Amino acid sequence: MARVDDYMNAKSMAVERLSKETPADIARFSGFEMLDEQAFRVPFLNRTYRVGFPDFQFVDMAGEATPVPLQEQVLILHYMSALKPLLPADHWIAYREIPGASFYFSAFVKRAIDPLKNVFGKNVAPLVSAASMLYGKPIDIGDAGFEFRVFPKVPMQIIVYAGDDEFEPEANILFDAAAGEFLSPEDAAWLAGMVVYRLMALCR
Repeated sequence: MARVDDYMNAKSMAVERLSKETPADIARFSGFEMLDEQAFRVPFLNRTYRVGFPDFQFVDMAGEATPVPLQEQVLILHYMSALKPLLPADHWIAYREIPGASFYFSAFVKRAIDPLKNVFGKNVAPLVSAASMLYGKPIDIGDAGFEFRVFPKVPMQIIVYAGDDEFEPEANILFDAAAGEFLSPEDAAWLAGMVVYRLMALCR
């Protein structure tokens, strides 16, 4: 498991790279809106952050007292660092199909698939309610399926097949085929886990 020092170093490296770019290019390539010449508006799950330039300090725009988790900051900065003039590919792939993802597959299952299945597999109703709070768009797959656009250019789908007395529940998470252009396999796994855990938190 990564330590706080690791996240701090990762943030420093991302900030160093991004500070050399123009805000206009970062906004154009990431799809994030510029609030002004010194800040971006960054929606992330059910919070919205003001991200300064060139220091890349994060502030919750709703005035929430809870600090922005360092892991979320690093993930957002890594996405912003892709700096690629690409759009979503508009077709879906499994996590294993992201280049280099095989090494992280067991962590992905433990971090995202298993909690999704264990919490919502016997009762999808709470998932339906929680997904609406994260602006999930219902899709006609499984007993409960939703598409989330956590990042403008990296949509993902969460799907649950409810279990019963005869069959165990199943779950799947799909990514847009261009996800690997914007996120590393490790970051994609963290993103999936963050969505699942935020859905779980909203059900409490």
